[in-house]
Amino acid sequence: MDNKPEGYYYVPQPIRNDGAGGVDKGPRDIMRDLENPDMLVPPITDAGLLPNLKFSFSDTHMTLNNGGWSREITVRDLPIATTLAGVNMSLTPGGVRELHWHQQAEWSYMLIGHARITAVDQNGRNFIADVGPGDLWYFPPGIPHSIQGLEDGCEFLLVFDDGHFSDLNTLSISDWFAHTPKDVLSSNFGVPMSAFNHIPKEQVYIYQDKVPGPIETQQVQSPYGKIPQTFKHSLLAQTPIKTPGGSVRIVDSTNFPISKAIAAALVEIEPGAMRELHWHPNNDEWQYYLQGTGRMTVFAGNGTARTFDYRAGDVGYVPFANGHYIQNTGNETLWFLEIFKSDRFQDVSLNQWMALTPSELVKSNLHVGPELLNALRKEKWPVVKYPGFSYYPR
Repeated sequence: MDNKPEGYYYVPQPIRNDGAGGVDKGPRDIMRDLENPDMLVPPITDAGLLPNLKFSFSDTHMTLNNGGWSREITVRDLPIATTLAGVNMSLTPGGVRELHWHQQAEWSYMLIGHARITAVDQNGRNFIADVGPGDLWYFPPGIPHSIQGLEDGCEFLLVFDDGHFSDLNTLSISDWFAHTPKDVLSSNFGVPMSAFNHIPKEQVYIYQDKVPGPIETQQVQSPYGKIPQTFKHSLLAQTPIKTPGGSVRIVDSTNFPISKAIAAALVEIEPGAMRELHWHPNNDEWQYYLQGTGRMTVFAGNGTARTFDYRAGDVGYVPFANGHYIQNTGNETLWFLEIFKSDRFQDVSLNQWMALTPSELVKSNLHVGPELLNALRKEKWPVVKYPGFSYYPR
């Protein structure tokens, strides 16, 4: 392609190497086809029909406010994703996601910048902390909290344990005040009704404020003390599981005890490597792609399999117990999150399963010989890379 004239770009066609397919001469979105090569030309091993397992935040509605923006992916956008919903949010320096609470658990991963989070539990114990890139927070259902951008602003991913969740339908302090008679507010707080003359007339959601001072100046002492289990976890500071080709950091209730409803893994896949063939025995998998490009084939049984291409900003989904892999199809490291509605992260390795099964049984089942059987590993490698057997883009 280096010798092509200026302005030239490759026009992919729905034609497989075995001759199947034909030229598409009609109206088409060529840039979209370039982003989805395995949907335009599915691998010959794809078969049958699966629901759509991909949606991009770039294709969602953006809610803009003074102080930041948000966009979300729910069952409205990705109907298969019933277990979890995601919100991508950004706050300006000083921008505030107002005081609010949810009926759902909230799990978050900080993508860029820094924020201050606050919360109070049901026993009057409070929590105030600053979070930065690679940090998590988790608020159980019903726990009131807030988020505010610091000097550099911030962008983060929010995940909720209900695919029908919408962040625009949360329980907000401004919305409750606006829909409570002022005489009731007066009686509740013991102040004149005039104290509420300037309260918002509707939900504020996100608003612009000044950047808060150092955290030491913002501490509020509760007579009941601080929360016994932290709402914050530094995922990037966690020692990863390293294997040839990448790494995995797992976070669930075993190392982040407050996170009772959501478990996750941060996966790093180097060029030429892949997240091994595996499945999850406890729940559906909701994915968020942070960097790079990849592809995933999902096997649903009964001769059904479908391949999807993913890039940064995409959400992927794998139904409960469906077999799959994620292969790095680019020249840069692929990073993504695997997230589950569960208190524990669990996966089953195809390689490890075969290695721990009598070899005669595996041999007779698959009609394979020593070349494969002797290469099986009893130890699990979440990410694999074998020189001479790895995928690299053409």
